[in-house]
Amino acid sequence: MESTFDILKNRGFIEQVTDEPALRDLLAKPITCYTGFDPTASTLHVGHLVPVMALMHMQKSGHVPIVLVGGGTGLIGDPSGKTKTREILTQDQIEKNVLEIKKQFTRYLDFSDEKALLLNNADWLCTLGYIDFLRDIGCHFSVNRMLTAESYRARLETGLNFIEFNYMLLQAYDFLHLHKHYNCPVQMGGNDQWGNIVAGIDLIRRVEGNEGYGMTFPLIITASGSKMGKTEEGAIWLDEKATSPYDYYQFWINVEDADVVRFLKLFTFLPLEEIESAAHLQGSELNSVKSVLAFEATHITHGAEKALEAWKAATGAFGGRAIDSQLLPSSTIPRDAAGDDLSGMPSSTLEQGLLEKGVSAFELFTDVGLCASRNEARRLINQKGGYVNGEPVNSFDEVINLSHLKDGRIILRSGKKKYHQIVVK
Repeated sequence: MESTFDILKNRGFIEQVTDEPALRDLLAKPITCYTGFDPTASTLHVGHLVPVMALMHMQKSGHVPIVLVGGGTGLIGDPSGKTKTREILTQDQIEKNVLEIKKQFTRYLDFSDEKALLLNNADWLCTLGYIDFLRDIGCHFSVNRMLTAESYRARLETGLNFIEFNYMLLQAYDFLHLHKHYNCPVQMGGNDQWGNIVAGIDLIRRVEGNEGYGMTFPLIITASGSKMGKTEEGAIWLDEKATSPYDYYQFWINVEDADVVRFLKLFTFLPLEEIESAAHLQGSELNSVKSVLAFEATHITHGAEKALEAWKAATGAFGGRAIDSQLLPSSTIPRDAAGDDLSGMPSSTLEQGLLEKGVSAFELFTDVGLCASRNEARRLINQKGGYVNGEPVNSFDEVINLSHLKDGRIILRSGKKKYHQIVVK
């Protein structure tokens, strides 16, 4: 049977580990592991998905994952990967964000019967006495060594405040606390957390005389060099109130060709041998594989029903993208599902009387939210980026009226990716 370590390594999750042979042996039997998430917003985004998927793999392999929500560390702000100080959130903001993130994680992990744990480090960090913490924990840290950590060195030129300087101590203390009270020997996180993870391992060794282990994940950069999950419209959120399942699906189906196989390994549970067989595909077959990636990723985050709605809406908008049953046969897309249902596409209603009079295209694109302003809509259409029912709009003041109705609706498109349907009543 393939070990958990090999599953993660073969699928591209592992960037660095502190002791590979020992960690491989440790993961051969059920253990407890943890990853921390600071509640800087009310929802996680696609950039958090690598550690989330890794925790899911750990649970599927019989381990007990701990999701540590940083209700305490979130009050400080992690300087890792940042060129300037994070915005300091209020206690109320942090508490609201913690509650939302807790709800979000129930979609990814099974917390019944302690198969996974969800903890808040505010429960122990916010009760620490400052003098006691300095005496008992601070004495184990060398300032000179701390300043060699990449997260601190990168900030010295632009400014690192004392609050942020303490972050490493707090995260290290988290690891020590979980090691002592939950028998947790492994911390996992993004590669920008390497220095903090190593600090925790060193603290466990100094205070407890025991060994801790660390594993980091790659910070995903797309084939074009952009940060994973960042788009012109902003972040791709995991909460459907912030990013609809349809838009979430569209993000995945529009990934670059060079990223498809890598993302299938990281963001789906499809067998590796099937994914590898898709590495040589091009053209329509690769588009079919992208549909599978989009469906599986949406299924994991939003559930089967929302994923199916998004897939049907997308296939309807694009004129149908059939799935070859021989490609990635383990996909959970229903093979007999008709791809002509547009119900999952962002939509709005319009009174028939308004269309009888006619509406200028640039006004319509703005009113439905495809453009942020009238000026932006004019620019989009003048640059041939606005479409009605798949046909480019010739001028920004072109009148959209009843003649554009098809099956009781009008499909608007901005650029290559953003769709909106208008249902006429």
